[in-house]
Amino acid sequence: MIVTVYSTHPWDQDYLTAANSHHDLRFLEAKLDLTTAPLAERSDAVCVFVNDTVDAEVIAILADLGVRTLALRSTGFNHVDVRAAIERDIRVLRVPAYSPNAVAEHTLALLLTLNRGTHRAHNRVREGNFRLDGLLGWDLAGKTAGVIGTGRIGQVVSTIFRGFGMEVIAHDPFPNAVITGLGIPYVPIRELFARSDVITLHCPLTPETYHLIDADAIEAMERRPTIINTSRGALVDTIAVIDGLKSDRVGGLAIDVYEEEGDLFFEDLSNTVIQDDVFSRLLTLPNVLVTGHQAFFTKEAVRQIADVTIANLDAAEAGVGTTTQVTAAFVS
Repeated sequence: MIVTVYSTHPWDQDYLTAANSHHDLRFLEAKLDLTTAPLAERSDAVCVFVNDTVDAEVIAILADLGVRTLALRSTGFNHVDVRAAIERDIRVLRVPAYSPNAVAEHTLALLLTLNRGTHRAHNRVREGNFRLDGLLGWDLAGKTAGVIGTGRIGQVVSTIFRGFGMEVIAHDPFPNAVITGLGIPYVPIRELFARSDVITLHCPLTPETYHLIDADAIEAMERRPTIINTSRGALVDTIAVIDGLKSDRVGGLAIDVYEEEGDLFFEDLSNTVIQDDVFSRLLTLPNVLVTGHQAFFTKEAVRQIADVTIANLDAAEAGVGTTTQVTAAFVS
């Protein structure tokens, strides 16, 4: 099978090549969009990452080129017009899970770093400044963590928070028996907003969860919570959160994803002027911490993504079913 791999980074090429058995993988650094879709000519499949554009127009081009398989190197598929793909007889295959520990552990790293100011302390010490002014944090023990989304990642995050002596409450329309077995209660979303010192997001991006954290949600927050997002950028209304930070209703924001990250993340923009004014405003706030979509980035996770992606291509070539296929039921 000839496979055009878009948005290739060095680790993609290394791990996909190591996992590959016989497919002809053609690696491109370019993102998939209307201008680059024709580069998949003569390909049986294309392989894409989270910030590739796979809308109906792109899918039409791919289908006309003869592409019949779309292999996602991600769990989420909100960047794909699944209905359009199904209508054009293109199979959409994803990586349902890779390493929930990777994302859960990064969530904790963000919280600890922002709370204790270790990133700022590191820079100070390197400059010979050992003062502690502005680095006062707070104990996690005894605080309440609100976990929104209790799938595999949310489950691991919950157990980590419990290990730090935190009270954990959860919200999810589909309760997890493991969570309830741990004695963690599910509560209405407004109650979670009101009671939580930490709010962490681990849910998919759907029409129902778009801007889940908005001005109304912030108005319901009573404890100046730290908000953490390692899931999907559009779960958070960034402008509303900036207003919440300025009005002191939000105590801090730690994000690994951003609603308009497509033109920013995975690129070296150190010698350019960032044109996104909202993102630039975020970077000026002392109680904001941003990482560039690296929560997934561990050896174990990248290896799993590569292994499942190649297995998906094997299944597509053989014409056999797989539980990794995104069907109409996912978007109904």
